[in-house]
Amino acid sequence: TMVDTNGSESSATYFILIGLPGLEKAQFWLAFPLCSLYLIAVLGNLTVICIVRTEHRLHEPMYIFLCMLSGLDILISTSSMPRMMAIFWFNSTTIQFDACLLQMFAIHSLSGMESTVLLAMAFDRYVAICHPLRHATVLTLPCVTKIGVAAVVRGTSLMAPLPIFIKRLPFCRSNILSHSYCLHQDVMKLACADIRVNIIYGLIVIISAIGLDSLLISLSYLLILKTVLGLTREAQAKAFGTCVSHVCAVFIFYVPFIGLSMVHRFGKRHDSLLPIIMANTYLLVPPVLNPIVYGVKTKEIRQRILRLFHVTTHTSDP
Repeated sequence: TMVDTNGSESSATYFILIGLPGLEKAQFWLAFPLCSLYLIAVLGNLTVICIVRTEHRLHEPMYIFLCMLSGLDILISTSSMPRMMAIFWFNSTTIQFDACLLQMFAIHSLSGMESTVLLAMAFDRYVAICHPLRHATVLTLPCVTKIGVAAVVRGTSLMAPLPIFIKRLPFCRSNILSHSYCLHQDVMKLACADIRVNIIYGLIVIISAIGLDSLLISLSYLLILKTVLGLTREAQAKAFGTCVSHVCAVFIFYVPFIGLSMVHRFGKRHDSLLPIIMANTYLLVPPVLNPIVYGVKTKEIRQRILRLFHVTTHTSDP
């Protein structure tokens, strides 16, 4: 319970994840397409990782960063989807306080890592197009490895204080969360104490991570655009072709993330189903779409996938 018999404040021991309020009967069936999307996300991203690993021609910074992105997409969707399936199928709505904090930390830190990797991919495209002769010397394998380590360190260190800030709060009102998984914005609003520290730190994290990354990505593409406009038509088409997939990945990640953050900060109440549906899909949409976008737009990956299907169909013929 959140309040004892004297009505005093108490610490939370568990939270209730409500799934989709008002759609309790329908959510059992909605879980099937969501589960299918989760399986597509995992299989799609694993396919990208396997192709890049086995194809020596793809052992380049752009594709190594793509592998990092695919790995993070698998982890992000896995941090929320299996728990969501348990709610929808088995009505397993209770989550222990520490488990909730762990899930919250995983989701936020992995999102921070993904933002860093998207920034690294933008830097790779900037060097490749604006300074092509320096690309091989700037983005060496040790450099790419260091960027990957930096993404992990940055994501974990920025988000590490969030569970600590939640842990210090007393909870005496409700223990019902408005989503199917634990988010910092959602959990802190249940506290019956001053949450200004949580709000300020949350804003600092968004500005210093998501805000800064999106600004630097935009700047890199302005510089790329300036360089590309001075090239021939054929060179322009080739340069833009190498950037399309990454631009799509940037929009796929940042638009739902920023949209959900805006709803949490400026939405009046959580009675509306829209923010709940947004929260349930924002961790699933990028992992599903990224391998599709890169599979369609990247010739080497597309050819390898087609070759795999070609071999499969031929071996299955009588």
